[in-house]
Amino acid sequence: MYLNIIAVISHYCDSGTKLENPPSHKLWSTSSVFVLGVNSVLFGKYFWNLLYLAEVQNFSAKVDFMNRNLLVFSGRSSQSFTSKITKILNVELGKLEVTRFSDGELSVDIGDNVRGRDVFIVQSTCNPVNDNLMELLIVMDALKRASAGRITAVIPYFGYARQDRKLKPRVPITAKLVADILTTAGAHRMLTIDLHSGQIMGFFNSPVDNLNALPVILPYVKNKYKNENIAIVSPDAGGVERAREFSKRWPESSLAIIDKRRPEPGKIAEMRVVGDVKDRCCIIVDDMIDTAGTLVKASEVLKKAGASKVIACCTHAVLSGSAMERINEADFEEVIITDTIPLKHAEISPKITVLSVSSLFAEAIRRIHKEDSISSLFS
Repeated sequence: MYLNIIAVISHYCDSGTKLENPPSHKLWSTSSVFVLGVNSVLFGKYFWNLLYLAEVQNFSAKVDFMNRNLLVFSGRSSQSFTSKITKILNVELGKLEVTRFSDGELSVDIGDNVRGRDVFIVQSTCNPVNDNLMELLIVMDALKRASAGRITAVIPYFGYARQDRKLKPRVPITAKLVADILTTAGAHRMLTIDLHSGQIMGFFNSPVDNLNALPVILPYVKNKYKNENIAIVSPDAGGVERAREFSKRWPESSLAIIDKRRPEPGKIAEMRVVGDVKDRCCIIVDDMIDTAGTLVKASEVLKKAGASKVIACCTHAVLSGSAMERINEADFEEVIITDTIPLKHAEISPKITVLSVSSLFAEAIRRIHKEDSISSLFS
């Protein structure tokens, strides 16, 4: 319509007598100036109308994205943990059926419509690590092929995290391999907690949110042992940063480090304490308990150095091999863990206290879904 009006006005203005010798390019005819002015006004209105419509459509798209139904699915390794998350979020658990064939192969059947939805699949890659990892990959592939809008892999315990670098020639960096196959399977981002080393986040080409269990563990410990003379202990040099952060948030505490020399995986040659722990309640802070060999020997060394009590705080309770026997026989006041890995009935002990980080994950999922910042969850 605007173009038709401009054409009529231009024809009317140019219908008079025309000069035989047109003016130079610096001189414009009356009709040209008039048409240019009308054209500018009309095009300006047309342009702003288009811009307004584009902004409205863009805003509507954003609102539609944020209001998409949130879907949370659970793998078989984290069903209890995921149930806590969905209860906090007040959403139903997604329908997912996993079938194992007689030859050991897995197949999944997703019972909900996931097209365009914001999907979170929760699965710890704990023991059996390979089965749980493969199940997670198959589920994500099914979600991707069902046109899920966004897939977030929620992995409370990230298996293979300790294989994050080459310690000798001709060995793999399996943590990087796992990151690659998770991305290939369809993960748009990953949500986890207390990775063995922060560099693993760099193995992914997509966003990784690495939560910290400190906001859950620290209040419990400070409330229970507030009258004690506290020393925060790192069980090895690699965990100093974690222990320092713990100590920083407990100003009355001191910091100690256990220097250990490991001849081969799973075996420790010698350990010694760096720092003052005499007559102190020592809290060992680590990311995981595997065979508990390091933890028990650290407890013995601290006791010999004069510690009054020894408490262990670890996020991931892997508890492989004879870990439970070692913990029960050791002189621990308490062993504090979280529920990132489900405990078996045989692993329940009076010494073990389980704190849930499900509320932390639920809040992170809520904020990711709403496109809000999760920075405050790290403090």
